Amino acid sequence: MAGAMGAGSRQDEKQFTVASANRTLPLVRAIVGDIVSLHRDVSDRKSRLDSLRGRKGKSAAQQRDDMYRDEVLQEEKSLDRDVARLQGYVEELSDIGIELKDPNLGLVDFPTVVNGQKAFLCWQLGESEVQTWHSPEVGYANREPLNTRPADHAV
Repeated sequence: MAGAMGAGSRQDEKQFTVASANRTLPLVRAIVGDIVSLHRDVSDRKSRLDSLRGRKGKSAAQQRDDMYRDEVLQEEKSLDRDVARLQGYVEELSDIGIELKDPNLGLVDFPTVVNGQKAFLCWQLGESEVQTWHSPEVGYANREPLNTRPADHAV
């Protein structure tokens, strides 16, 4: 069901100006900060669980795994809850009209228009305000400072 989102709603996608994007930053900063922190924690915990699971097959290790089976199962449930929390944070951003691009960097895109074409205002956790933009074709790696945008940018 999650994969079904997006395609039909693209036409109704919210468009941001630099000013409107910057006005959302207090909320966005809080949500993205939670995402980055929780994503790191979830990734670390997943790695530890994968490591524990990888030890199976050796009789002594398997016996030890059985001793900690309940603890591992509890951690898996906790991890599932935190993954659901992460998804909730991503949905909060989506409800605002913002797309999470990288949960490690805390990178988000605000849809906008440049020369009548779809583009994105780009913001990363730690930045004081929206300072860059990019077209869909080039993405984050080739984002440009806002002062290089065309004069008829819809901001």
